[in-house]
Amino acid sequence: MKSGTAGGQALLPNVVKWAILATLIGVVVGASTAFFLNVLGLGSRMMAGQPYYFLVLPLAFLASWLVVSRWAPQYDGHGTEKIVESINRGNGEAPLVPGIVKLCATVITIASGGSAGKEDAGAQIGAAAASIIADLSSFSDSDRRMIAICGISAGFAAVFGAPLAGAVFGVEIAAVGGMFYLALLPAVISGVVGYNISLILGTAYPSYPAAVPQMFGAVPLLEAVGAGLFFGVVAFILIETLNCCRRLFEVHAVPKAAKVLLGGAAVALIGLFSTAYLGLGTIDSVLQGGGVAPYSSLLKILATSITLNFGGSGGIVTPIFFIGSTAGSLYAQALGLNLATYAEIGLVGVLAAAANAPIAAIILSIELFGPAIAPSATIACVVSFMIVGRRSVYPSQLTAKPPEARGAVEGKVRQLLHLDDN
Repeated sequence: MKSGTAGGQALLPNVVKWAILATLIGVVVGASTAFFLNVLGLGSRMMAGQPYYFLVLPLAFLASWLVVSRWAPQYDGHGTEKIVESINRGNGEAPLVPGIVKLCATVITIASGGSAGKEDAGAQIGAAAASIIADLSSFSDSDRRMIAICGISAGFAAVFGAPLAGAVFGVEIAAVGGMFYLALLPAVISGVVGYNISLILGTAYPSYPAAVPQMFGAVPLLEAVGAGLFFGVVAFILIETLNCCRRLFEVHAVPKAAKVLLGGAAVALIGLFSTAYLGLGTIDSVLQGGGVAPYSSLLKILATSITLNFGGSGGIVTPIFFIGSTAGSLYAQALGLNLATYAEIGLVGVLAAAANAPIAAIILSIELFGPAIAPSATIACVVSFMIVGRRSVYPSQLTAKPPEARGAVEGKVRQLLHLDDN
């Protein structure tokens, strides 16, 4: 009884501490994300108003690469991966200067037509703000890692308007097949606060059509399983294409500057074919039931892989949304199913597999499209997640500890929280 009382007394201050810290992180991340989204929107509108604006991509990639190489060389590509690496292999530290540099490089890349996502800068800013708070308070390395997770959660939530999915995403992507449950409460608080602050500051989030309710039986079950298998294969292709492009860029026979210019030219060529695959991409018509070309997902995978490995800067989640929704629409077209519903399921199904975040993807499906989609989306997300195994667009993810190791981990947690004090 005494042990339980002592544990409760030790736990309450920790809950209060993390509620305050998570709120502070959410406020800072929500405000900075709103600023970033406004700057990105302004830059994108200015560039899109020019004919053949994407022809500047070689120079844009070169500028982005030079800026990152000079001031944030450890944060090239999609920087959320670097934050995951810091959480798993470092102490969660994310300096402020790389966050600002990535913001600028991301605006340059996306506004010029580079295929990248907007969540990267939000996560970078969030992790940097969280790191500053940790520096001021002299926190331990384990606390710093938890603070970095809060930064990722708040950034995702504020960028996509999905506070609960954002919170779970930050917790889930740290390890494949497991979740850092101790970070769940602060991640939820930071995600909800970050989203609401961004909303108050004028950030407009898209409203997606509600999913068509499905009578769930043997046939819909098989359709959802088949969709999960297909989305897992699409995610596998994305991951391997990213890896292939990364290896190509690391070839030493050609100077890096020349490879950056070639990468920009390659994405510009895709733009000459169709601008739909450039920048953030537009999926509104797809989610409303519009058909897609059979090669849509593959072209977006190629454009994104080149962008993120040949000098461009940005995130990977927004392109995953495009790749997943177009893959879902293609699957529905092939089988004569509802295009809009399976475009929505594809969006979350490919995310679940590519980022190894099935729980966050399932929650995201409900937040964006309503509860009617939950049964089919859940099955598709779990199946697609199982297909890719340990592969991920975040190579620094750790594999969750096996059951036999959990006893030691739980013992360490209890020790840190003083739950076994007498």
